[in-house]
Amino acid sequence: MPLSEQEQRLLDEMERHLMRNDADVVAPREGQTLSYRNIVYGAVLALVGIGGLIVGVSTSLIVVGVIAFLLMVAGVLLAVTPAKGTPTTPRAATAGQKPRPTAGTGQSFMDRMNDRWDRRNDGH
Repeated sequence: MPLSEQEQRLLDEMERHLMRNDADVVAPREGQTLSYRNIVYGAVLALVGIGGLIVGVSTSLIVVGVIAFLLMVAGVLLAVTPAKGTPTTPRAATAGQKPRPTAGTGQSFMDRMNDRWDRRNDGH
């Protein structure tokens, strides 16, 4: 069943909004950015852990396998840990809009989502 003109127009509008505001979904929190150095070191540490785990399993040394597993976990944690001391400016403040409320303002999740929805629709 094909879509009516109104449904197609609404779908196109929703797609444009999603494409324009997609960066809101993947943007890091204020003051948190991933460090490429941490990602590289974490990946190397995880690969060393995988190699150690293979060695531990093939030689039946449980201690080596456990240590290698811990190295893998530490590598992954290091890779996903945000960098410290690199504050970012909120995009809303730089664009001359009112700043976005953060999770620490005491608003519930639904209140924040309603505020975002209202801000998106105010521009149109």
